[in-house]
Formats: sequence, structure tokens, C-alpha cells
Amino acid sequence: MISDTAKQQSIRENSSKRNSVPPGSTPKKIWIDLDNSPHVPFFLPIIAGLEKNGYQVFLTARDSYQVCEMLRLHKLSCQVVGKHYGKRWILKLLGTAVRAAQLMSLAIKERPNLAVSHTSRAQFLVATLLRIPTVIMFDYEFVTATAFLHPDWVFVPDMIAEATVAQKPDHLLRYPGLKEDVYVPQFKPDPGLRNSLGIRESEVLVTVRPPATEAHYHNPESEQFFDASLRYLLQRPGVRVVLLPRNQTQRSLLESNWAAAITEQRIIIPEQAIDGLNLIWNSDLVISGGGTMNREAAALGVPVYSIFRGRLGAVDQGLSNTGRLTLIERVEDISQKIVLQRRNPVPWNSGNQSAALRSIVGAIISISENQCLPAHQ
Repeated sequence: MISDTAKQQSIRENSSKRNSVPPGSTPKKIWIDLDNSPHVPFFLPIIAGLEKNGYQVFLTARDSYQVCEMLRLHKLSCQVVGKHYGKRWILKLLGTAVRAAQLMSLAIKERPNLAVSHTSRAQFLVATLLRIPTVIMFDYEFVTATAFLHPDWVFVPDMIAEATVAQKPDHLLRYPGLKEDVYVPQFKPDPGLRNSLGIRESEVLVTVRPPATEAHYHNPESEQFFDASLRYLLQRPGVRVVLLPRNQTQRSLLESNWAAAITEQRIIIPEQAIDGLNLIWNSDLVISGGGTMNREAAALGVPVYSIFRGRLGAVDQGLSNTGRLTLIERVEDISQKIVLQRRNPVPWNSGNQSAALRSIVGAIISISENQCLPAHQ
């Protein structure tokens, strides 16, 4: 059996020998589906890397959470298909089936050579029915995309152990670092963001992301921790909170529950989507009930506190073990662990390409060129 390191090295060598589509040949088409808000910044450098190597990229997206706002923010053109159907599992199942039916005609028309996503169930169903090779990535091992069906290839961060992933070892690849390491190195800080939000230099800026209450893995205890965190922050002078709702429904609820603090500008809810990385970079600390913002803060070196109360994944456990993420496990931890103080960001060098990005782009190219054969061939 080839070791994971050897597989990664082989993929890098194969892709380095073939940096573009051969002259005169028809470029292969990669279908990428953006199913959730974090997928937009994650796939941006991957799309650029594939196009740089001569591949066509066919993009679809789901109108869920802030996907469409993120598409506009990053000026990304794609076909938006389907929406979010709520938190009840029967509605999620129905919504996946409906969206898969909507995607089917597009996939037949576009005829992609490979389907790639970060856990898009609808895309996977369509690709399986049309016998399009599939690549699925995820960074939380307790979210299964496909139930009893298996994609041709699975990509996970190397913090996730092989034994926890239901996939043939020869078709499981792991990339170094975090999912966020794919795009964070290319981030460009905007030091004027605090001023644009009306935050004084002397004030402590805390970015807060509520729990994903519509996710099937949601634990209601996260909401208790979220409320307790906001109350704690509002009791401290000189602290301002930027609150980032996940959707319009959650926004309306927060505006109602915290109306006084919002009126007093102790809590700021941005009117439109803003660059999340810049907000984190300009913050003194982050408190979040979800995974992506926690990991973005960890990748940027910003103090971050997790109020996520679902089953702890290997990535968050690894970040906690190395001191890059602080877990809030009791309400008492909020006052005992959270440190409210101004920080001085270290200089940031933008434009670097991470090993994670090189690994993922190289692997997609290798699979699309049959350097690594899909499982059903």
C-alpha cells in the first residue's frame, strides 16, 4: 500500500510535469458547486489555479446563508440553483432532491469531466447518476455527505485520521494544514476597517458569530453560550461587538433580542456582507459558534474562543491542543477564559501560495487527467 505522503508526492510530481492542457487539445471542464458561504473564498484560489493550468471551470451555487452576498463581494459569476430548506431533516432531504433535479439539466448540458465540492450532497447525487467522477472535501469528519454512497475521491486536512473517514485508503488524500490555509495566505489587510465601522482605536473590537441553528449537528447549548457571551461583553466598558448573523431569519431575531445594545452601537450588525478575513484581522478577538470563522482566526493568529457545542472534530481538537483555539466548555469559562484586551497585529505578507492550495490543485489536475483513476473506472 502506498503511504499517504508518497501519494501526495506522486500527485505533485505528476502535476508539475503537466502545468497546462496540451496545445490543440480540448480543455477539460471541472464542475465546482458552492453549497455554503465559506466555500466561496475557499474555492477562489482553487478556481484560479485550475484556470491558470488551462482548465475550464463550471460554477454553480446554492442560495443559502450568505452565498449570494459573498459571490457579489468577490465578483464571482456562476449559476445559482436552489436554496436552503430549513433545519428539519425531512425538509433538508426534500431540498437536496429538488436541487439535484434542478442541477441535472445543467450538468447534462455542460458535460463536466469532474465534479468537485466541499460536501455538496445535491451535486454528488447528480454526478453519481451521470457517472461523473466525484471529489468531495470536508474538514469535519462527523458530517457525512453521501450516506451509503461513496465519492470517487475524498480530501481532508491531515489532522483527520484515515480511520475516521469511510473511504478506500487509495482514494483518500489529505492536505497539510487547515482548509483556511488554502486562501488565508493571499489575504490583504485593510487597516481602515475599524474606522469605517466607527470603532475607536482605544476600544476592544470583538467579532461574534452566532451558532448555526439550522445545521443538523446543532446543539441548543451553543445558543446559551452565545447569549451568555454577549451579556458578558456588554457588561465590559470599552468593548464593541460586530455581530455576524448567518441569514436574514437569524438577523431579525438578533435585532429583536438585542435591540437596545444595537441602538446604543454597542453591537454593530453590518448592513451588507464584508470581508470576513479583514474583520477578523482588525478584531482583538473572535467568539464563534461555527467552525470556519474559528479556523480563519487561528490561521491569522487572532485569539479565538469557540462556543460550538456539537461533537468536537479533529481539526478543532488539534487547534485547541496547540493553543491556537480556546474551547468554551462551561458558561463559567466565558468570564474565566476570555481575555478582553487590545492586540497589535504582526505584519502580514500577502500573496503566498500555501502547501494546502498546491496539494489540492495538483490532485484535482492529476485526477482529471487520469493520473489517478477514479474508483469506478
